[in-house]
Amino acid sequence: MARWKALPEGLDPAVIQLAVQLRRMKDDSRLSLDQLAARTGYSASSWERYLGGRLLPPREAAEALAELVGADQVRLLVLYEAAADAWRSGPAADPNPADRVDAAAVVDGAAADAADPAAADAADPAAGPEPERRPRQRLRYVITAVVAAAAGAAIALLSVQPAQSAQTCPPAGRAAAAASPTPVHYTCAFTRRDGLWYAGNSTTTTDTLEVTMAGPEVAELQCLLQHAGISPGGIDGNYGPLTEHAVIQEQQEQHLIVDGQVGPQTWGALRR
Repeated sequence: MARWKALPEGLDPAVIQLAVQLRRMKDDSRLSLDQLAARTGYSASSWERYLGGRLLPPREAAEALAELVGADQVRLLVLYEAAADAWRSGPAADPNPADRVDAAAVVDGAAADAADPAAADAADPAAGPEPERRPRQRLRYVITAVVAAAAGAAIALLSVQPAQSAQTCPPAGRAAAAASPTPVHYTCAFTRRDGLWYAGNSTTTTDTLEVTMAGPEVAELQCLLQHAGISPGGIDGNYGPLTEHAVIQEQQEQHLIVDGQVGPQTWGALRR
């Protein structure tokens, strides 16, 4: 997996979450920026800015990347809408104001470099002019919204009815299992040993955690986030969007690599 540079300071958490998701999909694609440009129709210099958090990508660009790797289109749409709303409001600090374009134009599917096409060509002379963008396909978004609503209704139904289908075993070697429909009660019992904080659910300092995982390690993470003054949305042992948001906030405050995943560096910052 590529070692990404830290995102610019001052970005809204919603924009960070979208950038992190795009980076994950780029890693999953195993494509170079030039290959990604050839497959999506957006120049390598544009993708460098999208993935670097310096420019909000057009919705079509994000969807094109998701299609390449078979990512969840519904989750991407939710992340994109939140990031677009935040981008319209403007970040607290923009270290690269020259790269900013009008957010409304981006959301409407305009070319990402429309604000300064000459500068875009200079940054990537080999890429040539951007291809003509597809018009917004509103019907597709309506269908996506309907699918999202149906998925929400299905989840609500499953929460009140026992699952009747057989459960599959999670892959071996993971630090935590996939989220279980059966709720588990976790508590935070803080103790300090050898200069480190522990919450009584796990003593790990190295296990890697990421979204969709669940178990006592995730509960330990949530307790430590809460202890640091960052709400993970509850202590339920499930690594969901609220916990990911809290991890990103902690990584920003500690000047760590912001990727929404928990590894040795994030554990170390939380246990100190």
